[in-house]
Amino acid sequence: MSATADVRGPVTRSRRSTVTGAGGGGARVKQANGSKCNDAGGKPPQHLVKTSTDAEVSRHASNKKVDRRLGVPEQQQQQQQQLLTHSPRKQRSAAEEINEKLRCHVLQESLLSSASGYSNYRGILNWCVVMLVLSNARLFLENIIKYGILVDPIQVVSLFLKDPYSWPAACLIIVSNVFILAALYIERRLSVGTISEWTGWILHIFNLTSMLIFPSATVLAVTSMTPVGGVVSLGVYTVLFLKLYSYQDTNRWCREIRQAKAKTLTRSYSCPSVAESNGSAVHTNVSYPGNLTHRDMYYFVFAPTLCYQLNFPRSPRIRKRFLMRRLFEMLFLMQLLVGLIQQWMVPTIQNSMKPFQEMDFSRMVERLLKLAVPNHLIWLIFFYWFFHSTMNFVAELLQFGDREFYKDWWNSESVTYFWANWNIPVHKWCLRHFYKPMMKKGINKFMAQMAVFLVSAFFHEYLVSVPLKMFRLWAFMGMMAQVPLAWFVGRFLNGNYGNAAVWISLIIGQPVAVLMYVHDYYVIHYGTTK
Repeated sequence: MSATADVRGPVTRSRRSTVTGAGGGGARVKQANGSKCNDAGGKPPQHLVKTSTDAEVSRHASNKKVDRRLGVPEQQQQQQQQLLTHSPRKQRSAAEEINEKLRCHVLQESLLSSASGYSNYRGILNWCVVMLVLSNARLFLENIIKYGILVDPIQVVSLFLKDPYSWPAACLIIVSNVFILAALYIERRLSVGTISEWTGWILHIFNLTSMLIFPSATVLAVTSMTPVGGVVSLGVYTVLFLKLYSYQDTNRWCREIRQAKAKTLTRSYSCPSVAESNGSAVHTNVSYPGNLTHRDMYYFVFAPTLCYQLNFPRSPRIRKRFLMRRLFEMLFLMQLLVGLIQQWMVPTIQNSMKPFQEMDFSRMVERLLKLAVPNHLIWLIFFYWFFHSTMNFVAELLQFGDREFYKDWWNSESVTYFWANWNIPVHKWCLRHFYKPMMKKGINKFMAQMAVFLVSAFFHEYLVSVPLKMFRLWAFMGMMAQVPLAWFVGRFLNGNYGNAAVWISLIIGQPVAVLMYVHDYYVIHYGTTK
C-alpha cells in the first residue's frame, strides 16, 4: 500500500500539471508529441503517465544536446526562456541591453566647438610655443647674418654713465632719503599733536610735490644725465611718491580712528586695535603711533607694494632655494633683455627712420610690423623679470607675505580687465587712495575712471618725456586712447574676440609709441634721421 502511494504521488502531481479543461466531464492530456487521449473522469492509465514523463525527459535531454552543441549553458538558456515568456519589462531590458552592446554613437559636440565644454588645449599651446621659437630663431639668425654680433656689455654701462667719475642718477636716488625722512617726521609731529592736521597736510603736499619737481628739474638741467639713468631715477621717485602718499593717508585714517575711539578701520585693515596672527611667531604687530619708526618706514620703502599698512602679512621663513632661483632668473633675463635690445631692436629702429622721414606709408607699416615682434617679446620678458622674478626676490628677502603682483591679464576680454590685473600694486593704490575716495565724494563712476586714466597718462608721459628731454605727449595720448578703446571692446566685442582685441592693442600699440619717440629723438638731437 505504501509502495503504491509512493508510486502514485509523483504521478498524480505530474498529471495535474498537464491536465487542462473545465467541468467534470472529461479532460485531455497533452503529451510532448502532440497526441491527445480522452479521460472519462478517472485516473489515467499508468502506461500513459509513464509515457508522458518519459517524453518530457527525452525532450529535456534533446534540449541539453542542442544547448551543448550550440555552446550555451543550460542555466543561461532557462533564464532567457523565462525572460522571454514571463515578463515584458524583462524583454525590453534585454532588448535595451543588446542595443547598448551594439551602440557606437552618442549625442555629442566636436571638441573645437564651444558647446562641447572642452578646455584642455595644452597640445595646441605647446605647438604655438614651438612655432614661436622656430619663427623667432629664423629672424634672429637672419639678424646675425645681416648685422653680425652687436651685443656689447661695455655699451650698456655707457647708457648709465657718460663720465665714470660722475654718477648723477645714483646721487639723485640717494637724495630721495630726504623726502622719506621728511614724511616720517611730519607724521611724528602729527601723532603727538605738535602741529595741526591742516599744517601737516600742507607740509605733506609740499613734500610730495617736491618729489616730482626736484628730480625732473635735475634730469633736465644736468647734461651728464643719460636717458636710461633719467628713467631709472624718475621711476624710483615716482614709486616713492605713491608710497609716501599712501603712508600719510593711512596714518591720517589711524588718527581719525583714535579720535573717534573706533576699534576697526572700515576703509582698510591698516590699523588693527589688537594683535593678530600673521603666520610667524617672530614678527609682532604694532599699533598707531608705534609704527612711526625708521625701521617701519624703510621696510615699507623697500617692500614690493605701494599701499601702506601697519602690519604686513609676513612669511614664516626665507626659502633659500626659492631665493636663488629668482636671483638666477633676474640675472639671466636681464642679460637676455640687453642682448635682444642691442641685437634686434636697435637695428630695426634705425632702419625705420628713413620711411618715417619720407612718409612712405607702406614701408612704415612694414617697419612697424617688423618691430612689433621683438618689442612684444621684450615686453613679455620684462614683465616676467620685474613682476615675478624681481618682486618675488625682494618679497622673499623681506619675508613679505602678499605675493599677488599680477593676475591672469593674458585672459583679458576687455581693456579695463587688463589694466586692473597686469599691475596689481598700482591697481590697489589707485583703487584705495584715488578711485574709492572720489566715489565717496559723490563723483560718478565714469568720471572717476577717467580721472584714474588721466593720472596714469600723466605718469607715463612724465617717465618718458623728461628723461628724453622732449615733450611730444605720445605716451599721454596713448593712455587716454585706452578709454574709447575700452568702450568699443566692451560694447561690441566679447569672449575670444575681446581677448584678441586686447592682444592686438598690446602688440601694435607699443611699437607705434616707440617709433614716434625714437624718430623725434633722432630729429632733435642729431638733426636728421638715419
